[in-house]
Amino acid sequence: MKVLITGFDPFDKEKVNPSWEAVNSLPNNIEGNEIIKLQLPTVFKKSAEKLFENIKNLKPDVVICVGQAGGRYEISLERVAINIDDARIKDNEGNQPIDESIFSDGENAYFSTLPIKAIRDELKNIPIPAAVSNTAGTFVCNHIMYSLLYYINKNNLNIKGGFIHVPYIIEQILDKPNTAYMPKEMIVKALETVIKTTVNNN
Repeated sequence: MKVLITGFDPFDKEKVNPSWEAVNSLPNNIEGNEIIKLQLPTVFKKSAEKLFENIKNLKPDVVICVGQAGGRYEISLERVAINIDDARIKDNEGNQPIDESIFSDGENAYFSTLPIKAIRDELKNIPIPAAVSNTAGTFVCNHIMYSLLYYINKNNLNIKGGFIHVPYIIEQILDKPNTAYMPKEMIVKALETVIKTTVNNN
């Protein structure tokens, strides 16, 4: 299978984004499956446009988007994306939409088509802390998860898609005492497990 996996660039004054640091450290091939890595801008709309362009050109079988959830201590397997942008902070180009629909012709919500509970169980067996999450927030992470599932739905594509939130990595918490983090190597191993479980769960 061809797997497209994405991470974001740093935002909110951070020097790194653990999603991209981990995604970019993945091998190019996992158990015979081609792994294509893509960095997305932490920018409303522009991130979705770049994702759509790459899905159209690459025609992947699986799309997994990954983002940072500072403060969470586990791998969060997002169940649902909602049709709302409501930004607490500005994105990397100064956009701060409040209570705006992402797509006016979209459903109120779309659900991940990744085998999230099977992934959770595999991760816990390794063991890596993991849980199903029922909120991807209302910032660019939810925006890209919703946009991905909207695009798959509207175009009737046979693509498994979903979103994974990952914790901070250690270099981000040196000046944030008592803040949860996860070693980058553990996040990379978790993403490999996400990919393996997804492609083997037909």
